[in-house]
Amino acid sequence: MKCGNRWCKARKYKVKQCEETTVTLCTLGVGATFGESILQDLPRDTTVVTQTNCELLRVEQQDFKLIWEKNRELMNDLVSNCKLKNGFGSGMSGKGMNHSGSSTPRRSLSPDQPNPAEPITDQPSQAIGRIGWALRILLLSQNTCLKDRKVSGRLVRRCAPGTELVEWLMNLSPGIHSRPQAAGMWQALLEEGVISHVSKEQPFKDKCFLYRFWQDEEGATALPPSEDIATAEDQLMENLGTLVNRGPDAYLRMILRKQGHERTADDLEIIYEELLHIRALSHLSNSVKREIASVIVFEAHPKAGTVLFHQGDEGRSWYIIVRGSVDVVIHGKGTVNTLHEGDDFGKLALINDAPRAATIVLRENNCHFLRVDKENFNRILRDVEANTVRLKEHGKDVLILEKITSNTKQVFSSHFKYTVMAGTPQKMLEHLLETRLDGRGTMGGGDNFIIATAQDPFLDDFLLTHIVFLPTHQLVEELDKYYNIDYSNQDKEFILACKRRVIQFVYRWVTTIRHPVFEDDIAVEFLEDLAHGLENDSTQFNSLQEEASLMHHVMSQLRRYQEDRKAHEGQKWKLPPLGQPISLFSTGDDTNRTIIMPQDDIIFRVYCADHTYCTLRLPIDSTAETIKLVAADKLKIREDELLLVEVKSNGERMVFRDDDISIPTALTINGRIFVSPKEHLDALTCLNEQEEATQGIEGDIEMFGTKELAYYMTLFDWELFWCVHEYELLYHTFGRHHFGQITANLDVFLRRFNEIQFWVVTEICMMSSLSKRVAVLRKFIKLAAYCREFQNLNAFCAIVMGLSNVAVSRLSNTWDKLPSKFRKLFTEFESMIDPSRNHRAYRVSVGKLQPPVVPFMPLLLKDMTFTHEGNKTSLDGLVNFEKMHMLAQTMRTIRFCRSRHLVLDPPSPKSEGEVKSYISCLRVIDNQRILTSMSQKLEPRRS
Repeated sequence: MKCGNRWCKARKYKVKQCEETTVTLCTLGVGATFGESILQDLPRDTTVVTQTNCELLRVEQQDFKLIWEKNRELMNDLVSNCKLKNGFGSGMSGKGMNHSGSSTPRRSLSPDQPNPAEPITDQPSQAIGRIGWALRILLLSQNTCLKDRKVSGRLVRRCAPGTELVEWLMNLSPGIHSRPQAAGMWQALLEEGVISHVSKEQPFKDKCFLYRFWQDEEGATALPPSEDIATAEDQLMENLGTLVNRGPDAYLRMILRKQGHERTADDLEIIYEELLHIRALSHLSNSVKREIASVIVFEAHPKAGTVLFHQGDEGRSWYIIVRGSVDVVIHGKGTVNTLHEGDDFGKLALINDAPRAATIVLRENNCHFLRVDKENFNRILRDVEANTVRLKEHGKDVLILEKITSNTKQVFSSHFKYTVMAGTPQKMLEHLLETRLDGRGTMGGGDNFIIATAQDPFLDDFLLTHIVFLPTHQLVEELDKYYNIDYSNQDKEFILACKRRVIQFVYRWVTTIRHPVFEDDIAVEFLEDLAHGLENDSTQFNSLQEEASLMHHVMSQLRRYQEDRKAHEGQKWKLPPLGQPISLFSTGDDTNRTIIMPQDDIIFRVYCADHTYCTLRLPIDSTAETIKLVAADKLKIREDELLLVEVKSNGERMVFRDDDISIPTALTINGRIFVSPKEHLDALTCLNEQEEATQGIEGDIEMFGTKELAYYMTLFDWELFWCVHEYELLYHTFGRHHFGQITANLDVFLRRFNEIQFWVVTEICMMSSLSKRVAVLRKFIKLAAYCREFQNLNAFCAIVMGLSNVAVSRLSNTWDKLPSKFRKLFTEFESMIDPSRNHRAYRVSVGKLQPPVVPFMPLLLKDMTFTHEGNKTSLDGLVNFEKMHMLAQTMRTIRFCRSRHLVLDPPSPKSEGEVKSYISCLRVIDNQRILTSMSQKLEPRRS
């Protein structure tokens, strides 16, 4: 008999279990389907017997699988509906079936095949139970979509289609801005058993599937009293805020409980993004993580004391703890270890094909795990090894390549078949020159060359990150060797190809990296020698004209840069003594901000323990040791072991390394630099003025129009952002001292974020009048809205985080007086910067924007730090180039945000000069203890 799936065209079938005692499970009628087990290549678990003459439509296994893959969700719905229609669903009659359909939420008997339609807890948490109660009360009071409906001939009380539930939820709050978001919120209720599919066969879907609350399964009929309705309405905004936060995680858990073949491309991308941030997977390549995304499953256990597996059992799965903790127990030794969130276990038994070495016991209720089963684990490892090419020299790996498979999503469209995973710096450069750059002279110059090379991530990744593994002086040495290759025994075409590749590389290097190349004396000397050598080679070989044109462009850029630096030579900056931001030391109009350069001087104060100080003028790139010695000499401190320290406004002390640089620009808002003997470190105290507001420009925020403020804030922030070079993210992540390079422009931009955030809190907490405080709170919410409109996301996030500060959020009287329109708007803003699922809401929102954008810089730095700390730079003596690719991805975000110039329509001019001065120097208190104290004086705690 051929394997196939069948539809009944006429007559009837009986379905019987294949046991010694035959039992009829059900009778299938016209339109019913059976045989879906062919999808998983499972043996038949029942016998199908004809009752009368029958006509069938049959689909062969191969064809059925093909149709299913192309129309997975549609086919799944079709089969589910046919089951229900013909009495073969959860509500069918037969032995052991529940005729009323009012069964309580049930959990899967086996976690090996988790069901996303079932709850993951034995009972709802208190918060989710309260939210479910309130939403049901509101639905019943409004008499909208909860109605009695007939399903498969039986009456199901108070159920509603998923589509109507989604629409109802979206109408409750503007903070719920998409149907998938609302569906995720309902899934958060379903996974804790508050609602369920009427036949317990579907997770929550924005479709016509019917769902109901657990109370209605038990036959509750009474309408809610008015007191309950009033309570539910009062709790609505708080409840929705909780669901908005929980929805994304619930949705993720739901797709992780789907079978692998049921996951859509969007599902796989969501899972993959989550896997990037799991510590236990950080050692795996991104291509392996993509493979794992299709097979990893979610598993939940509600009871502490549950044994996950016993010592001596066959190793079947690898586990990662998502929530909770487990004890590792060994016979005769007891508990030998405790594993917590982020830890993994069970992998060794899979790799070594050995029995379990310990018993795993849950330490707490509601533990969540991610699981990869043995068969999938071994298959992925085999596939990866089959797609890996290793180049060896003297018996050692020097370059590891991985084949780009059809399901690997590349950042750029690339026609290359292999991507670089790891290698020695020299071998990767050689591979890049010989495979990514054209040596035949057919590439063309200028824009054509840029377009051709911009399609390949390897070249771009190398240029953006080479300073980590191949410093500039080593890079130019290797390029010089490749350009001046030994002429003996080489034909002319090979020699010309080598020279073309180097010139093309240099052109792309300069146009991508810009001024850091020109700031390096060794690089400049190399460029001048290369230009001179190319001129001679063009004459000697009567060729290389296109390369000469590229090199002319490079040297023109170098000359322009040198002229610009000469014009700004002797530039001085100052760090004002009362906490104001760094500014140019000039009396002229500082409208066009320039980049802070390493050789620029900065004027700042250094204090000692008795709060006496000296004023220094030193280059920005002076080391902490230099500052320490000069200050000690001026302050007449005669000690052998001196420390340079920042004392923050809260009294915290941070000691600088002797080789650290860019010290004055790296201070916190109200921080001060101190020099102190090592034994006197604990005696350092902050200055009196550090606990006060920084000296801002005099002015009342209410004097200025909100849109006008947002406009000039965006222009100011854009200028700060424009000065930040991508390399500064690398310096900040790996440590300035490793490169000997400053991060001054990045420091100033980061300070601006903190300045805006604490400015919001300071202004509100300094308003003694309740009515004025409400007006200022409303103004800040409007200011955040305009900043978002102008795509100044750095200021937008800073304002929203300032409004979320405990010193502001606790002012309940102030918030109660705020119009509901603004409260709803703020709830929407909070959901956008919600950090859950790695700030997914923010990332989705930003992904829809076109440049210019002022990005949320702290998040970019968090991404850089996570990539750096979660991935080794070197693997077995080779550069981990996958890590470089991930770093370059974040750095490219900055380039994208600035790929167009900022052009905004200015508001009607009222007080341009005053506004620009006001927003450039804000009044700020950054001591949280003082801000909270001020807040408590405004609105004392309620007893």
